[in-house]
Amino acid sequence: MNLTFSQSEITDLLIAWAVLSVAFTIFFFRGPFRALASGAPSGAAVSALVVGLVVSSLTAGVGFLLHELAHKVVAVHYGQVAAFKADYSMLFLAVMSAVIGFLFAAPGAVYHRGFVTEREQGLIALAGPAVNVALLVAFAPLYFLGGGIVAQIGALGLLINAILAAFNMIPFGPLDGKKVLRWSKPVFVATAVPIIGLAALLLFGGVVGLSV
Repeated sequence: MNLTFSQSEITDLLIAWAVLSVAFTIFFFRGPFRALASGAPSGAAVSALVVGLVVSSLTAGVGFLLHELAHKVVAVHYGQVAAFKADYSMLFLAVMSAVIGFLFAAPGAVYHRGFVTEREQGLIALAGPAVNVALLVAFAPLYFLGGGIVAQIGALGLLINAILAAFNMIPFGPLDGKKVLRWSKPVFVATAVPIIGLAALLLFGGVVGLSV
């Protein structure tokens, strides 16, 4: 497998990672952000935003980056020419939506070309959410066993990766779930139902508490 990255692709990945980290910081660390936007931020607010940016880059940033790289790795495995391309208008929208008070993040996608079967297309699509589920396992000990900023990283890592996995498994438009469903209904049900159910449990079941 010849996995290579062009300079423009690396630039797009890094910019998307950075912008998403900023957007998630604004959204989840709203109190310190408002203090900064007021023009007279306190030292505590600035410190909280710096911590927020680190936490967001290690959770949202890593979740996004590995999700997209998973698509690329599997696509290349099946003989595709694949590369990530950032959508700068959507990255701008991510930041603006976070400022307004909601978050819509569609930073770009891995585009691949070449012949693939429906099964291979389904597996390429499933790779992204599967990585986010694996990251849930990685972040869980940080939240349940850690403290302070470590627990905060764990909490945000759980929430964001659950959202990323569940959202991408929705069988609509260009999302991964539609491609998985087109390939195999049993595989879609076996993967989408527990992923979406777990996300709902983490978001609304009080399993994870996020204090910012």
